[in-house]
Parts: sequence; C-alpha cells; structure tokens
Amino acid sequence: MNSTQGHNLIIKFLNKEANRRELEELDDWLSDQNNITIFNNLVRIHYLTTSCMADYDLHKAKESIKQKVKSNKRKGRLHTYTKISIAASILLAIGLIFGGRYFKKETVSVPNKIVIGSDKAVLTLENGDQVALEKGKSFQKGTMRSNGEQIVYGTHERTDEGDDVLYNYLTIPRGGQFYLQLSDGTKVWLNSETKLKYPVTFYQGQTREVELVYGEAYFEVTPSTQNKGSDFSVVSNDQTISVLGTEFNVSAYKDDDEIVTTLVGGRIALEKGNSRKTLRPNQQSRIQKNMDQIEVIDMDASQAISWVNGVFIFDGESLGEIMKVLSRWYDIDVIFESAQRKDFNFTGILERTKSFDDILTLIGVASQGEVKFEVKNKTVHIK
Repeated sequence: MNSTQGHNLIIKFLNKEANRRELEELDDWLSDQNNITIFNNLVRIHYLTTSCMADYDLHKAKESIKQKVKSNKRKGRLHTYTKISIAASILLAIGLIFGGRYFKKETVSVPNKIVIGSDKAVLTLENGDQVALEKGKSFQKGTMRSNGEQIVYGTHERTDEGDDVLYNYLTIPRGGQFYLQLSDGTKVWLNSETKLKYPVTFYQGQTREVELVYGEAYFEVTPSTQNKGSDFSVVSNDQTISVLGTEFNVSAYKDDDEIVTTLVGGRIALEKGNSRKTLRPNQQSRIQKNMDQIEVIDMDASQAISWVNGVFIFDGESLGEIMKVLSRWYDIDVIFESAQRKDFNFTGILERTKSFDDILTLIGVASQGEVKFEVKNKTVHIK
C-alpha cells in the first residue's frame, strides 16, 4: 500500500466511511511505527483540539468507546481494532464538546452563497486553442481524452528523436482542482490557481520534464525503469526537482514568498542556483524565491498532501495563511479589518466539501467567539 492509499484510509475512517475490509487494511498499515505516527498526528488534529482538549477526560472517553466496541462485537456488528477505537474516542469526546458550550453560531454572518470548489480547468492545446473542461463536457484529441473531470493521455505513443515536442498547458482557476495522467503514466493532481506545462508525449530515453508555472501539484511518478531509464524532472521558478520514481508535492504559488517541496515516498534531488539537496520521505524543502539557499526540515508529509485526499489539515497555522488557502478553493477575497486577527492560530481537519459557512463556523468556534466573519458578495471581512 502506498502513502496516498494509507492517507485515504485514514480520511475514510475519520469520516466514518470505512467498511470492514478497509478497516482491516488500515490495521495492517498501522503495524508500521512510522504509519502510527502519521495516524496519531491526523487524529490529534481532526477537530479543533487547540481550544477544546482542556476539559474532557480522555480516560473516560476511551473506556466508553471500548464498551461500545464490546457491545457491537456481541451483537455481531462490524468492530474496529484497539488502536482505532482509542483514536475514535478522541473524536467522540471532541465532538461532544463541539455540540456543547463552545458552539457559537453568531460568529459567522454569511448572507451570500459561496460555492464549494469543483473539478474544472482550461486546457491550452499545442496550436493555442483553449478548451474549457468541467463536469459533463467530454473532449478528445488524438490519444488524449477527458470526461470533464480528468485528462488521460494515451501511454502507448512516444515522440521519436527529431520530432518537434508539442506542449499542452493545463490551467486550474480559483475554486477548481483537476487530475491529469501524462503519456508516461505519471499521475498529477493540480490544486486551485495552478498552471502546468507538459509535453503531449516524451522523447524516448531522455529526461521527462514538466514545468509547474505556478500553483500546487502532487505527483506520482512512474519509475525510470518503465521509461527506458528516463528520469523525471519538475521545473518551477528556477528550482529543478530530479526524480527517479516517487511521490511528492510542490507548492509554488505566485503570492507566496517561497517554493515548498514535500517528499512522500522515494527520493528526489533539488537544485537552485549553486545549491543542491536530496530529500528523504517525510522531509520538506523550503526555498525563498529570491535566494538560492535550500532549507530542509523533517515533517509529516500527509499534511502537505491532505488536499489530494479532500481535506485541509492545519496544525497551528495562522489565520492569515489559512485564509490564503481557503481563498483559492472557494474563490473569495479576504480583508482583515483587524491585523492582529492574522496571528490567530488554528488546529483542525476541515473537509473541502464543507460549505464555506461551515468552515467559518468551525474557525469561529476555535476562537471562542473572538474572531468574527462577515461576507459581502465574495469578500470575507474578518473582525
């Protein structure tokens, strides 16, 4: 099981959508100590633990959930495992707190409907023609086909030496996301406000290179052994990532000061100017756009790729950074009427399918009513 599949199982469990087989797979996955650490981190921040953990009795919550598990076993129902049931007790306890004294609906005023993000993109063909892609609109050209929610390029075609390389661009607007499969089988998930340049087909035996013009993308790269030894590279803002077959995330938004690359599995080498670094799984590099120095830190990679799994994971993030992320997905503008509100820290897991009203309510709950929101048209005023 790869990292993405493991993360998906965790998300399904947290959303109470996992069936018996998936729970068994999750239990097997948790036999690895590294995976247990990832699981614990996700559970720890599943709800607004920063403001809600102080007053509940974790021991009593554990005992309560264990009794329910035993009861379900006697009745022949689906049961979970000890590691999972302990995590569930945390979610249950926090959920009870949510339903009680901390819930203050008046912290949010949303008179205007803001639409949840969806699968949509604009494909720019090699001749400059543009095709709007969205659900219900299929498109096909050569070996490329799209159902309006994803694009898949045929894997059997290769560009021979001497042929002109034809490039396509895929642009994801604010409020969008999209899935792309390149001609070598590499899978790419593109986040909101993202643009990717890539060849329609690759040269045989030469480096497979794509360019992240701006935005954020998650790559699952097919190994070089399946492509006649051809390495894979991603260029973004003068940074070059060399890949041998791996999973990683690159964030290079135009309004961010740095390029952030997170390795999930495999190995990648980064270059910028005269600097070069190699990343191991669960490491992240940060490069200031106007500098060549590469900073590498250890971290839980699941947080960086949470958007691929349909959630936002925030672990002590400032409200300023959080609203920047939300503005891209919900296609909104944000005005802080009080600059100090930018420094409010929030911890939690929020589903990308939640309404914007729900998202603001949860953040308001975490602030215990100190942060208030008002939405006018598609502009959010934070007081």
